Amino acid sequence: MGAEELSAWLRLLLTPGVGPETARRLLAAFGPPEAVLAQSPAAWRAVVSPRVAQALAEKPAELGQHLERVQSWLAAAPDHRVISLADAEFPSELLQMADPPVLLWVQGELQSLRHPVRLAMVGSRHPTPQGQSNARQFAHALAEAGVCVVSGLAAGVDGAAHEGALEGGGVTIAVVGTGLDIVYPRRHTPLARRIAASGCLVSEYLPGTGPHQSHFPRRNRLIAGLSQGTLVVEAAVQSGSLITARLAAEQGREVFAIPGSIHSPQARGCHALIRQGAKLVESAQDILEDLRLVPATPADRLAPGAPTTEVAGDEAALLQAMGFDPVSFDALQARTGIDTPTLQARLLELELEGQVARLPGGLLQRLVVA
Repeated sequence: MGAEELSAWLRLLLTPGVGPETARRLLAAFGPPEAVLAQSPAAWRAVVSPRVAQALAEKPAELGQHLERVQSWLAAAPDHRVISLADAEFPSELLQMADPPVLLWVQGELQSLRHPVRLAMVGSRHPTPQGQSNARQFAHALAEAGVCVVSGLAAGVDGAAHEGALEGGGVTIAVVGTGLDIVYPRRHTPLARRIAASGCLVSEYLPGTGPHQSHFPRRNRLIAGLSQGTLVVEAAVQSGSLITARLAAEQGREVFAIPGSIHSPQARGCHALIRQGAKLVESAQDILEDLRLVPATPADRLAPGAPTTEVAGDEAALLQAMGFDPVSFDALQARTGIDTPTLQARLLELELEGQVARLPGGLLQRLVVA
């Protein structure tokens, strides 16, 4: 995209009253942004309100500042790109949406957006230890099978999904709610660099745009739109993850959900989705079969969710007594009859092995180790 064309796109999008929807109406009526801006006020008024038509006649005051920042970002690295919805490289899936973005900013491997199989993985920003582990393990297995994992780079499930996909040697796409020169949360800056090295980061927001609460629900529609299906790992009933799942269903995409404990608030969103028709999944194999990436396995396969690591007899009995719901030390001691020093020692061993996690409030939870 040349400098003049880029300036025209920015002027159009920065004009007060011209959001993505109005911009698309103007583009449909007059052609590329240079042609839009060359029209007379009378022509504009046939498409937009008189107030917006008047605004189109004047250059936005901040245009120069934004253009300088954008050009600096684009020049910073060869993998920094901007594509418009008129470009052949623009993802065709997004054009099928009711409200596609006008511009997409991309950092990393642009061909990742054309990966043949893409699955969104979303969930709580504050997952349980098991939810965090599930996200990482599912993403790892899916990436190994050739699935591109799409998520939002947020804390919690999103970050674990990206990490798992990278550990599985696969491709992952992060759709973010900021400009690509700002990483949110900041602690995910190293993760963002790793994602760009093998996949890509995507945003519809100009470089320099910081995090804002309204950006993330809009970002969710792109996560769903870029993916053939969406897996919800853990989610409360009122959460952005359920927005993503709803958007995926509205676009005719598959929705998958991992069930959890009936006592966990983080599982209730998944249970609600399952009641509404989402596909219950207990292993990555379930998703791969649905996506027809592997043949269906025999009915006598390993019980879903069962640990595959071998444990000593005493440890196995203790894990069996714990179950899969959070449990207090006192309740566990009552179940097992083990004296306090011995039980504390065994729990510490299991914690160091990654088979038990400590939760707030002094609770303990068994982790399923793949």
